[in-house]
Amino acid sequence: MMKIDGSSIGERIKMLRQAKTLTQEELAIRAGLTKGFISQVERNLTSLSVESLIGILDALDEKPSTFFDGAFDEKIVFQMKDRVDMEHEEVKMFQILVPAAQNRLMDPALLELDVGEKTSEDEPHEGEEFGFVLYGGIELVLGGKPYKLKKGECFYFKASKKHYIANRRNNKACVLWVSSPPNF
Repeated sequence: MMKIDGSSIGERIKMLRQAKTLTQEELAIRAGLTKGFISQVERNLTSLSVESLIGILDALDEKPSTFFDGAFDEKIVFQMKDRVDMEHEEVKMFQILVPAAQNRLMDPALLELDVGEKTSEDEPHEGEEFGFVLYGGIELVLGGKPYKLKKGECFYFKASKKHYIANRRNNKACVLWVSSPPNF
């Protein structure tokens, strides 16, 4: 089994597929292969021909050179300068804490809400979300039901219902928010 920066080719393919929110069947159709073959590749139960690998990478919009050139070097520590400020319709401060989340299984972000601010409502999607209130207090609205959280409390849910976060208190709030797979 060939390793790239500590991960097998199958693990890399699975990570890229999940980052693009594709099922094994969708990837197989795009690559002209079978779902069973994709499953075996991701679990490192079969060898890949160069032709099959190129087909899979094309289906994932991934260049072979990028796949092998160290673009996936595992970075362990991310500094403040690595953060990416994201434009958000209703919220002034929304930062992606770990750049290049499309190559990862989680997408951590820092969300600061002024008094009265709220995020836009996310439609149901695959995956799970986690949040930890660093300061202030928030209201998580999940499937129309409000949940109040204060400093030190957290939420965790499957993202199968519409959801958003609001600050209905009299002071700023800050949330460490993690989406898996990446959704921000």
